[in-house]
Amino acid sequence: MKDMPLTVRRSIELLGIALLGALLVIGNDIIMPVIMAFFITIVLLPVYRFLIRKKFPEIAAIILPILLLAILLGLIVWFFSAQIGILVNDFPDIKKNVSSHLNSISAWINSISDFSTKEQVKFINDKSNDLLGMAGKAASGAAVTLSSVFVFMGLLPIYIYLMLFYKDILLRFVFMWFKTDHHPRVKEAIFETEAIIKNYLVGLLIQVSYMTILLGGILLLIGIKHALLIGVIFAILNLIPYVGALIGNIIGVMLTLTSSTELWPVITVLGVIAAVQFLDNNILMPRIVGSKVKINALFAILGVIIGGSIAGVSGMFLALPIIAVLKVIFDRTDTFRQWGVLLGDERPEKSPLTFASFRKRSAVTVKAGTSKTKEKD
Repeated sequence: MKDMPLTVRRSIELLGIALLGALLVIGNDIIMPVIMAFFITIVLLPVYRFLIRKKFPEIAAIILPILLLAILLGLIVWFFSAQIGILVNDFPDIKKNVSSHLNSISAWINSISDFSTKEQVKFINDKSNDLLGMAGKAASGAAVTLSSVFVFMGLLPIYIYLMLFYKDILLRFVFMWFKTDHHPRVKEAIFETEAIIKNYLVGLLIQVSYMTILLGGILLLIGIKHALLIGVIFAILNLIPYVGALIGNIIGVMLTLTSSTELWPVITVLGVIAAVQFLDNNILMPRIVGSKVKINALFAILGVIIGGSIAGVSGMFLALPIIAVLKVIFDRTDTFRQWGVLLGDERPEKSPLTFASFRKRSAVTVKAGTSKTKEKD
């Protein structure tokens, strides 16, 4: 490929990106469970290796980590369901509080406009009918969505089992793609990819735990109703980079409004969420994940949005680890190194428009606050 003209090489790269995007859109129902299973397999590898060292049979060493994962997920679902049950039991109070808030909003609208209460009620009824119509259309596809979720969850343990069982075949397949003199670089990329995925996913699991305990515990001590539910919802939504935190704030405010007729709990919830999130983003999460691969915010946000449009929530969740793995691969290939630079956050100290040295593939000095990259021509 190096012997091709530069324009041809770049055209092939862009065509490959377009084909990969089309493949993900068309086959996301097949591809996303495989990618998710691959990432979970990487996380379970240390447990598998530990059991193998302890002379467990290979089949048992594969099945036991999968069972532990299933138990962990079951406990999370049970905890979430219990909190939802508490919320359902408080439905009469929620209805009363919502009615109080609506009356306050109606009085405020009357004070600033000529929009009477009767017109407001008519407007709400009309929009409610529209929403019911939309809900009916959405419900028609709910069975398909639910069945796809069950298929997704049913295929995951099968894929994980088979990936652990046939891991040596998959590794040999990867090495056979490259020349023998490139194998040390391939081995380095495999180890770094494993470390990145493991640190990221284990870090997210730890993050969900301490975010739920910190946020839910503080709100519970303050006296906010449904504190643990707000904590667990925000912690889970926070797994979706950038977008999840915003949605979590909105849901936290809505839950607080439905459980109180006063405004101070809302301000308290927003303040506690902001403080916990600051602690998480600047102190706890960087130390827990400790990844050497940094993705710039522009492509992190784009990745989340594109992943969501392709594969929904699972695509948003997997966007960052996929981009991180791609950056590891790009940084170790001469042909695609510029894509690794594009995804990273290593900003040159001076403008490449003015200083020709910063246009090359060689090592560059980066601005304070970013990591130094080592590249070769």
